[in-house]
Amino acid sequence: MESTEYIKAYINRAAAAQRVFETWPQEKVDEAVRLIGKVVYDNAETLAEMAVAETGMGNVPDKTLKNRGKPSIIWSSLKGRKSRGIIARNEVEGVVEIAKPVGVIAAVTPCTNPIVTPMCNAMFALKGGNAIIFTPHHRAINSSSYTVNLINKELAAIGAPADIIQILGQQSRENTRELLAQADVVVATGGMGMVKAAYSSGKPAFGVGAGNVQCIIGRDADFKAAVPKIVTGRCFDNGIICSAEQSVIVHEDDYDLVMAEFGRNRTYRSPASEIPAFRKAVFPEGKMNPDLVGQSALKVAAMAGIKVPDDTLLILLEADGRGRVDLLSKEKMCPVMSIYRYTDFSDAVDIAEANLEYEGAGHSVSIHSDNISDIESAALRLKASRFVINQTSSTSAGGSFFNGFSPTTTLGCGSWGNNSISENLSYRHLINISRIGYYMAGNKVPDEAELWS
Repeated sequence: MESTEYIKAYINRAAAAQRVFETWPQEKVDEAVRLIGKVVYDNAETLAEMAVAETGMGNVPDKTLKNRGKPSIIWSSLKGRKSRGIIARNEVEGVVEIAKPVGVIAAVTPCTNPIVTPMCNAMFALKGGNAIIFTPHHRAINSSSYTVNLINKELAAIGAPADIIQILGQQSRENTRELLAQADVVVATGGMGMVKAAYSSGKPAFGVGAGNVQCIIGRDADFKAAVPKIVTGRCFDNGIICSAEQSVIVHEDDYDLVMAEFGRNRTYRSPASEIPAFRKAVFPEGKMNPDLVGQSALKVAAMAGIKVPDDTLLILLEADGRGRVDLLSKEKMCPVMSIYRYTDFSDAVDIAEANLEYEGAGHSVSIHSDNISDIESAALRLKASRFVINQTSSTSAGGSFFNGFSPTTTLGCGSWGNNSISENLSYRHLINISRIGYYMAGNKVPDEAELWS
């Protein structure tokens, strides 16, 4: 079947289902949203095993944790929030807000996150009364499709329209482009090529930018607390999380103490003589090696021809310089981390800035410190959308029970990362809001002197 007609059939089914679903009251909508998260939560390990087996990326224990953690924090954030009908009344300003669906959403999902990204986007879409159609990555068709089918089985049991969530049965670039063009709104999570295609679709689009999280360890930091968090973040799911720490920036006087702490956390600190081999393995011809994406530190070492201890979780490499001076300043989608020395906090920010200008502008920065002045000076200077303080960035930048970031799997990077939003995507981005403006007869109008004084 011609791609245009093939996708049109999906769109027509979705639009018909959406017209029914938008009549559902808030309570029924929330029941559907809860079920989506609960399906992934209840099948966390099975879905993790499927994803790893199919994509060859990441690891089952971490994906299992993610498949339980993400639905929990996302549902907790959505529970009880109004998203249908009148959602707010501002008596002071005389404005009433009414939520309305955007319609049919096209969602591009990545092979690095084939379970919780569809889950998250489906929860947001249905929370706003929308229908959603997924186009899965070709390396994750089976696991993403299985997840959607599990969800649809549960939704059918509560009477949800059959086509409120769909996933393309035939995956191709042509079908994906056609889906983006025919849908009402596009959500794209994946490589920059796909995100650019989403923004070129002619439809409102939400995409993500490249990650390259810079991690600054302040002089006041508790190294014994900070380093395990950094190691956990860099190694989580074998390093494929876009919000994972990539470079650690340490004061020159604290360097040996911090290195010793990394050593106690199953980190292999490469001697200078081995760094070129690791650099070549991770970045052959200057680009991330696709064969190492989501692979273990042991596999990275084997590809570099370096023998490391069998229990190694992380490989730590001292960069030759900041930014474009060294490829190690870029995002490394495996358990490899670069390290830099700074002289004062301003210098640390300079290093982070140079690395972000090379890759990852707009995404996230991690800081381990209690010095509010330093933290806010960094936030004022650096082009990043979120600053994660004293936390594991990979599992916290996308929202957690311990910060106020909106829980999501889609992290906007603003204009710095060629994105339309500089915040975490939520259901609020997938609703239209009508506003009633009442005449406020009692409002005071300033006279000329008051206005211009």
